[in-house]
Amino acid sequence: MLGTKFVIKKDCQCDEPGYVTSMDISVKALEEAVSIRRQIDNLESRLSSILRGAPARPTTAAKPTTARTQARRYFSPSTRAKLAAAAKARWARLKGGTKPAPTPTKKKGALTPAGRRKLSELMKARWAARRKTGGTKAAPSAKKGGLTPAGRKRLSQLMKARWAARRRAAGRK
Repeated sequence: MLGTKFVIKKDCQCDEPGYVTSMDISVKALEEAVSIRRQIDNLESRLSSILRGAPARPTTAAKPTTARTQARRYFSPSTRAKLAAAAKARWARLKGGTKPAPTPTKKKGALTPAGRRKLSELMKARWAARRKTGGTKAAPSAKKGGLTPAGRKRLSQLMKARWAARRRAAGRK
């Protein structure tokens, strides 16, 4: 490198021979080092793209990566419109402009007054029928999908056999 002066101490207690203990690097040498570093980065990216099977990108002067040059997330057009509307509303509030009129949004899953009335009538009828029968609850039905004692025993034996096989396989490794 141009303008670089290395001082090498032979009596240094280190693993590498010719260990550099002090150096005087000029601005020109630093610029050259940065240029070489960029070339190395460019070549490494080309090599990795070749090894991945992707076509190599055109070689240009390496630019520092910023948020703009990195891969960007995909947003659907509706999401982009929502983000733009929110940003406009924020700017309007910051600038002290008039507040935009809130757009009425229908709540999902809300009952209409007619639906609420119908549900109320059905519940009243159910409560009246329960009062007529004396308020006793029906006996709970048998739980479906429960294991019988024989089935539980068979499942236990199968699991023990599986665990023993795993222990044997782990012991061989």
